[in-house]
Amino acid sequence: MKHRRFAWGVGSGSELRGDVRWLPGPESPGAVIVVHGFKGFKDWGFFPRVCRELARAGLVAVSFNFSRNGIGDDPLEFTALERFAANTLSLELDELLGVIRSVQEGSLPTGRPSRIGLLGHSRGGAQAILAAAEHEGVDALATWAAVADFDRWDDETKARWRERGRITVKNARTGQEMPLDVTLLEDFEANRDRLDVQRAARRVTVPWLVVHGEDDETVDPEEGRRLAALGPMADWVPIQGAGHTFQARHPFDGAPPELEKALAATLEHFQEHLPTSS
Repeated sequence: MKHRRFAWGVGSGSELRGDVRWLPGPESPGAVIVVHGFKGFKDWGFFPRVCRELARAGLVAVSFNFSRNGIGDDPLEFTALERFAANTLSLELDELLGVIRSVQEGSLPTGRPSRIGLLGHSRGGAQAILAAAEHEGVDALATWAAVADFDRWDDETKARWRERGRITVKNARTGQEMPLDVTLLEDFEANRDRLDVQRAARRVTVPWLVVHGEDDETVDPEEGRRLAALGPMADWVPIQGAGHTFQARHPFDGAPPELEKALAATLEHFQEHLPTSS
């Protein structure tokens, strides 16, 4: 298996850093772009394992960090909190669309893929839904524990946010108080139609696997069921006993059965709908 890192400029002096994994060969297999969620990053927990398994299955696995996800020079720690504070949902969607275009145009060392799939977790799942609805170059979609709505703040929080210009959210794993500028809220309110996940779900006309843990306390499984019901080509795959990360932890210490079930279903989905190398 080959593994290369890349860095693509995205304007304002920012860059997207990512990894591509693939099996060498003459074929041009499909590529799967893996999208992390809120307080996530490409090297968190199960993501490297998932990418390796996608590559072993004969696909090109592409993972990346959003430019304002809070990860700086240290790939495993949130050291760029001011950049995290300045993130917006529209920026993430634009960056994901940019990654799709770059992959489609052959910017990776593997060249142009024959087809493109998206795999998104949590908020990254919602962004993948939006991108699949907006970009005609997406041929298959899988979402893990995707949120069905970005509007997850109560009125009191929104009022305090507007008054102070910033709120913080606690990272339970690291104990960090991570700042969010009010521009995140303002961007969402100004772009509600474009960022409407459920409306986008109705427009996803490619094969879509909706995977969700039945014991997810972060994103209610009902959100996954709702998305699966909306997607014209969506298949619902509940994972019994699985929480938001399918029982996987960071640092990664092995794949629990719940993660293995989610991964097996996802590999089968992409192998069915994307060409693989022999």
